[in-house]
Amino acid sequence: MAKIYYDKDADPSLLKGKKIVIFGYGSQGHAHALNLKESGYDVTVCLRSGSKSLKRAEVAGLKTTTDADEISKKADVAMIVIPDEDQKKLWDNHLEKNLKKGSALFFAHGFNVHFKRVVPRADLDCILIAPKGPGHLVRSQFKDGQGVPCLIAVGQNASGKAKEIGLAYAKGIGGGRGGVLETTFKEETETDLFGEQAVLCGGTSSLIQAGFETLVKAGYQPEIAYFECLHELKLIVDLLYNGGFSNMRYSISNTAEYGDYSRGARIINAATKKEMENILKEIQNGSFAKEYIDECEKGNPTMRRHREQTPKSLIERVGEQLRNMMPWLQGSVQKKEQQ
Repeated sequence: MAKIYYDKDADPSLLKGKKIVIFGYGSQGHAHALNLKESGYDVTVCLRSGSKSLKRAEVAGLKTTTDADEISKKADVAMIVIPDEDQKKLWDNHLEKNLKKGSALFFAHGFNVHFKRVVPRADLDCILIAPKGPGHLVRSQFKDGQGVPCLIAVGQNASGKAKEIGLAYAKGIGGGRGGVLETTFKEETETDLFGEQAVLCGGTSSLIQAGFETLVKAGYQPEIAYFECLHELKLIVDLLYNGGFSNMRYSISNTAEYGDYSRGARIINAATKKEMENILKEIQNGSFAKEYIDECEKGNPTMRRHREQTPKSLIERVGEQLRNMMPWLQGSVQKKEQQ
């Protein structure tokens, strides 16, 4: 079982008087910067010149800069929360040569360190603090006096106090209120990628699409298929999120519960699990990481093709029509900005 730390285990004085620089102001970056500032720390946000997020950070009362070289020389703590594919360039061009000896290099995801795209200098602490929730939740829970649980890992302990510094940081963003679970860069990276690909994003979206297509092919109205295979998923996910399998199965009808037990394993079967094992192996041996970086360096042709095709699909067109009937829904499709 993972070791869990709380606020009482953290020494916030380890960050007092230190200059904390957050590289990026997206989902996680804005939450880290604002929470740390409100915890009483000296925080500066560093963004590329021309970033649309600069104005947002300034309006929020944060110090900002676009000079990565100069701010790196002053940083005692550097947290990198820009997209995975951009982190190596930031490290190679700015941080590696400019970070002070003894500084702490932080990541919110272990991708670049684990796959050795970023190899921290020997004189730096290298620490992972990964909130297990999106940035807006990290922020809202902090403002409500609560906190999203975090993962902590130490990749390099040059100071001899890397874990303690990490716990102080976790406390500063509210993670110590929810609990900070100890892990490794390897474990966090590989399980995170696997969860995204096999279950949370890839697995779920493909399951929804296949179910929708099966009903439509059988002659059912696409609007009804949408409700049954996509819209109602939120009900089930919320039940799972709040209380696990037992809570979900208690809350649904007996008919649905029996269907769960008797039919679910026919969909997610031995062949599915074998393919999950193959996906995990691709993550573990680094082939997925290489494939992804190659995709980015080519200008993301696969992702751009899918992004263009998705809105044209029947399930998306039907979904847009049905969502317009439900004004309480707040979701919207937005283009991702590179931080």
